[in-house]
Amino acid sequence: MPELPEVETVRRGLAELLPGRIVKSAQAIDSPKSFPNANEDVRQFLVGAKILEVKRRAKVLLIELDSKHSLVIHLKMTGQLVFVKEGHTPPLGSEVNSEPALHPLKLAQDARAGAQRFGAGHPNDSLVGELPDKSTRVIIEFTDGSHLYFNDQRKFGWVKLMPTLEVPNIDFMKKVGPEPLEADFTAEQFAERFRRRAKTNIKAAFLDQTVVAGVGNIYADESLWGAKIDPRRLVGNVTEAEFHNLYHELRIVMNLAIEKGGSTDKNYVNAEGKKGSYMDFARVFRREGRPCPRCGATILKIRHAGRGTHFCENCQK
Repeated sequence: MPELPEVETVRRGLAELLPGRIVKSAQAIDSPKSFPNANEDVRQFLVGAKILEVKRRAKVLLIELDSKHSLVIHLKMTGQLVFVKEGHTPPLGSEVNSEPALHPLKLAQDARAGAQRFGAGHPNDSLVGELPDKSTRVIIEFTDGSHLYFNDQRKFGWVKLMPTLEVPNIDFMKKVGPEPLEADFTAEQFAERFRRRAKTNIKAAFLDQTVVAGVGNIYADESLWGAKIDPRRLVGNVTEAEFHNLYHELRIVMNLAIEKGGSTDKNYVNAEGKKGSYMDFARVFRREGRPCPRCGATILKIRHAGRGTHFCENCQK
């Protein structure tokens, strides 16, 4: 499943392209659970509505409409969002897609200047091929002829229309922890969120979305390495100074990953088929058997907190 930086990459791209567009039609294709909305609600609150803003909460995307409703979107494991301007779907390798997009906003800005496509998600040909295709679950058409496609091979993701005021009342939204990159989320608040899980190991607490939002396996391992904390340590044994260091390491790792367009994990690329480049800078994740870049000891991989966990036993105490 994508982590916060990957979903933020999608948000930033769509935030450049969608606001101001007016919905002409919306339909589910072959999978009602991907678009579980009453036809009357779609006609009344989605068709004819103008997009105001594209937001994100944890790993969930929020497209806010002037009808006081929002599209709440979860990509799950194999979801994609692909914006295509004026119905044009250039094939992979065409002139539109020939220049690499090194920054997540680069492709979106190019699209405004004349390129025709932006998308991100599970890496298959739906990102770059003719749409709709067999993985397309939802099609939203805008009055200017552009389209937004929600593709999902495994049909776990969804696009839900609901009143914007009700979004905070979704069970997930009520339970999810603070955004780790928000300016008003302090190191002291970060430490306090973990203290509630004193008898839990630090890696498991990191992966708990009710503690902090949007942190998954890759960025937990990277942040713990940066802070020199063994992932198996109990939260109650982590000092206040170490929590402050972990807070800053997490923000450094997350911001770098967003800058690089996310990780090169198997399930996330953009519409040019370009994977995020964060993994070029990873220090421990998928580096097992190699020397630790800090102390030279061998990086280990173990099964911990239900996930493959990468760390240096020598310098993570």
